[in-house]
Amino acid sequence: MRYNMGMKFSELAAYLQKLEKTSSRNEITQILADLFKKSTAGEIDKIVYLVLGELAPNYEGVVLNIAERMMLRIIAQAYDEDINKIKLLYKKEGDLGNVASDLASSGGINLAVGEVFEKLMEVADEGGEGSQERKVSKMAKLLGELAPLSARYVARIPVGKLRLGFSDMTILDALSYMTKGDKSARHEIESAFNVTVDIGKIAKRVKEKGLVGLSEVEPEAGTPIRASLCERLPSAEKILEKVGKTVYVEPKYDGFRAQVHIWHEGKEKKVRIFSRNLENTTAMFPDLVEAAKKIKVTSAIFDGEAIGYDPKTDKFLPFQETVQRKRKHGIEEAARNFPLRLYLFDILFKDGKSYLDMPFNQRRKTLEDALPKDGGVVELTRQNLVSDPDKIRDLIKKYLTEGLEGAVIKKIDAPYKAGARGYHWVKYKKHTDEGVADTIDCLVMGVNKGRGKRAGFGVGAFLVGIKSGGEFKTVSKIGTGLTDEQWRELAKRARKLEVTQKPKEYEVPKNLTPDIWTKPSLVVEILADEITKSPLHSAGLALRFPRLIRFRDEKNPDQVTTFVELEKLFEMQKVTS
Repeated sequence: MRYNMGMKFSELAAYLQKLEKTSSRNEITQILADLFKKSTAGEIDKIVYLVLGELAPNYEGVVLNIAERMMLRIIAQAYDEDINKIKLLYKKEGDLGNVASDLASSGGINLAVGEVFEKLMEVADEGGEGSQERKVSKMAKLLGELAPLSARYVARIPVGKLRLGFSDMTILDALSYMTKGDKSARHEIESAFNVTVDIGKIAKRVKEKGLVGLSEVEPEAGTPIRASLCERLPSAEKILEKVGKTVYVEPKYDGFRAQVHIWHEGKEKKVRIFSRNLENTTAMFPDLVEAAKKIKVTSAIFDGEAIGYDPKTDKFLPFQETVQRKRKHGIEEAARNFPLRLYLFDILFKDGKSYLDMPFNQRRKTLEDALPKDGGVVELTRQNLVSDPDKIRDLIKKYLTEGLEGAVIKKIDAPYKAGARGYHWVKYKKHTDEGVADTIDCLVMGVNKGRGKRAGFGVGAFLVGIKSGGEFKTVSKIGTGLTDEQWRELAKRARKLEVTQKPKEYEVPKNLTPDIWTKPSLVVEILADEITKSPLHSAGLALRFPRLIRFRDEKNPDQVTTFVELEKLFEMQKVTS
């Protein structure tokens, strides 16, 4: 393909430099909007992926598979320099992109964005015997052709160092600015993104057809839908008051959220399974894939939860054991040792038709008709129709004795609200009647080195925050409530996520500056006795007596508890106290 009419990569690199130099959310949005205005319909999807440091949506699993050590070799080959010199330069600079830009020729070929993207895709597609050398050769050739500024950003992409302080959500704002000059179209664009989470495809649709083109966006088997989320309420009485006089009550499983996609390619039946954060986990669960293939549908998208069980006692396993199924190696052995059951509780798409806007009771009937009646690995989630608060509490007690998390209460006639949190679903957990009504998902922003016994762990405290708009604000510095094993695990994870400077998305008071900053990645579930007003923390709220429940690998930074949610939990305390 030729890209003579498209944007030159040097122009994109200039935009990337502007983005790197600003920490203002509004400025970032304006810069992106201007970039998207100048993009053509044929390249805007590629530009969107590249500014996010990607080549495709995360769920597609398109990766360059180039570690820092290999990138050092690539830079040495690109500029015909000794590898030891490159290592010394990297030690001095601390940034492979800067090393590449220092060595690049000021001339360079002004390649189009589409050409650079295509060449990177060729590198990603390399596999099999000798693929590493081919990757090195192709990547070195590309770097050698680029001017210094372009080389800087291309060198950062493979090693995941492009992070410019924004995510998909900022892209949605920028697309709104591109079309309307303000954020007024954000909700409309996000609604389409919730149904098909390929941000490049959404950008291309807006560029080609304008906002009117978004009305044509429909679910597609194989492309994940953003999961519907639960609200919280302080009591069974409040639930019936807010959700409806009569509600469905279902058990809340303590396992993996599993969105199961089934479709046909020719005569072959295909299955994909996506996690809560839209990661493609299909390869991890061959047993679930085989079970899903037995469901008699041409195409479908189901929402469910996978949970481990003990085949000898038929009892559910705690999350700590279920989580051992989430791995990339030893999958078959893990499937034997920790078998899973897949409990399906919703259907979003079937045989070419979207069910998202259909009332829940009708979706439930369709789900019941679609699933096999013999049980086995795939089962229909239990459900009770309830209009009595005491009955809700009785069911929750029953679920808790079974080792489950609690209950989800659902509005009978509600549509499936993709990517949205609302009172169509309300979760009621064992903590609901005890001060803070739920655990809080926080982002680990940094760690402090340990002293005394914890010096051996490498970590003695860690700083956590919640999401507020496009930023992360602090709510707690946690120094207790972890087992020795959890401290060691935290230290190991923090080492892998260490960055030299505070990420621009973080708002951290100076007196809370950690010894080591960590990039936005690690989500933890925290239980606290109370939420209090706090002048110390940037969120203005703090967690009292916090303790770590678990690491939430199935969640990404965009899915941590928001400031609005934390405020609601703070207000709910007043109701229960």
